[in-house]
Amino acid sequence: MATGKINVSVENIFPLIKKFLYSDHEIFLRELISNATDATLKLKHLTSIGEATVEYGNPVIEVKANKDNKTLHIIDQGIGMTKEEVEKYINEVAFSGAEEFLEKYKDSAKDSGIIGHFGLGFYSAFMVANKVEIVTKSYKDEPAAHWICEGTTDFTLEDADKTERGTEIILHLNEDETEFLEENRISELLTKYNKFMPVPIKFGTKEKELPKAEDAPEDEEPKKVTVDNIINNPEPAWTKQPTDLEEEDYKNFYRELYPMQFEEPLFHIHLNVDYPFNLTGILYFPKLSNDMTMQRDKIQLYQNQVFVTDNVEGIVPEFLTMLKGVIDSPDIPLNVSRSYLQADGAVKKISSYITRKVADKLKSLFNNNREDFEKKWDDIKVVIEYGMLTEDKFFEKAQKFTLYPSVDGEYFTYEELEEKIKENQTDKDGKMVILYASNKDEQHSYISAAKDKGYQVLLLDTPIVPHLIQKLETSKENISFVRVDSDHVDNLIKKDEDKTSKLSEEEQEKLKADFEKVVPKEKYTVQLEAMDSNAAPLIITQPEFMRRMKEMQQTGGGGMFGMGNMPEMYNLVVNTNNELISSLVGKEEAEQERIIKQSLDLARLSQNLLKGEELTNFVKRSFEMIK
Repeated sequence: MATGKINVSVENIFPLIKKFLYSDHEIFLRELISNATDATLKLKHLTSIGEATVEYGNPVIEVKANKDNKTLHIIDQGIGMTKEEVEKYINEVAFSGAEEFLEKYKDSAKDSGIIGHFGLGFYSAFMVANKVEIVTKSYKDEPAAHWICEGTTDFTLEDADKTERGTEIILHLNEDETEFLEENRISELLTKYNKFMPVPIKFGTKEKELPKAEDAPEDEEPKKVTVDNIINNPEPAWTKQPTDLEEEDYKNFYRELYPMQFEEPLFHIHLNVDYPFNLTGILYFPKLSNDMTMQRDKIQLYQNQVFVTDNVEGIVPEFLTMLKGVIDSPDIPLNVSRSYLQADGAVKKISSYITRKVADKLKSLFNNNREDFEKKWDDIKVVIEYGMLTEDKFFEKAQKFTLYPSVDGEYFTYEELEEKIKENQTDKDGKMVILYASNKDEQHSYISAAKDKGYQVLLLDTPIVPHLIQKLETSKENISFVRVDSDHVDNLIKKDEDKTSKLSEEEQEKLKADFEKVVPKEKYTVQLEAMDSNAAPLIITQPEFMRRMKEMQQTGGGGMFGMGNMPEMYNLVVNTNNELISSLVGKEEAEQERIIKQSLDLARLSQNLLKGEELTNFVKRSFEMIK
């Protein structure tokens, strides 16, 4: 039996690195600037602990483009490298200098902000360049080094005459990658990936107006000076302590993140945890509508202030992806190109923490200023209801601050609602019946009828409601949600005494048969009920179960029940105590049929069920009756 080691040749790996290491070529600039940032922060750390005796100063990272030479330069004033370090960190593929540095100084450097993980970021340069040069001078008193490679495994390494500390990367761009020499393209990438890097990034210059002297004439032209154009904010709000920030600071940062967003956020949540993982960030609740198809992916994920992605699925619970803001964590595991999240235990812990933090913040807002919370409810309810539906832990915590608004604009917690209706709204089995409307205008007549009987009617109008009430009914004991136009509330809610019909049993049987001759059987089930005499003669309702299943089907839940397209079925409730209905008894068949048709169409019209040809015929028939 033979044993041995598989030989992986660098000649085979190098073309793969150049072509497939990153999903998008533009990533190269992010990676090289991340390396330059690491080099700068390493020097900062070594000077802070006294291991480097040089002056740290105010270093910047500079990006320069030379269109004539087709070269792009990334220059830092960081730690630099000796020739031996170039051999070690550049020529040995996938050896991470940042990782070695962090291991060596693991106790003192854990909060240094150093980014590197993989040791491969530098090689992203070869996706856009056919030749790459490194000119570098270490902070140590050793000669500078000049490394050149033309995209093969061959390189040259020699002394250089560079006298200033730091590193310059020179990319000789391929013919088809010259877009990365254009000022607008470079600015776009620096803004996208490096907007909040912890070291100032210089790209070109800009003119700045000097303030006028106090005694200067009003018509004097302001003086201008040329200054470095620093494109990033090295100290964004999320890197600071909440105690160091005012409300206006959070609003200014929101405008910095979303310069084209004109509406102010409703409130913010500052995330700041260092155990059992490191995570900082700020989440904003924007004003939200009931539209579940709204644009998401507005939360930006950073790793040590380097932009990674705006697809935070897995890190942030799904219901919070409708929020905006920033999350930054060095503990989020990424693949080699930092482009995709890897699902593991750490990610789940981070997601759970964010869920808990959001729930605690909402509870605090509710407890501290309920009036203000109620004003904001319509703008945030879709997030909270979606969270209750999809996250069990959030569901439990949300019981303390979830509001149930009435059609009259009152707001109740579940406990308050329970106290309000427990005496007056119970069914024959003792269950509390929670009546709700989903559209105040369309269901106005039903709302009015319920309120006339002293019933409390809620307004639950998001598309999530059909799914959420299923969960609420399962989790709560002895409650039943019923939409105000489903079935008939008098059948559901136990009354002190039942009303007696003015018609005899024989008359009722005859009347029901007369209605069933006229009313389409495939759509309507005729039910006779003794209601108040001033109540409508006919009321169209839909069986609660059928209506709820159809709603869930329309909002994405129907498939799980395997029900396919459910038919439209309604109840036609005939009020036998209404004067119009009782007058039908004994009328001629033709006259009876005419009145039933007209009354049915009026009931359908009130529910927006009369359309097309049937509506046209109804209008014609109504004019004839007026004549």
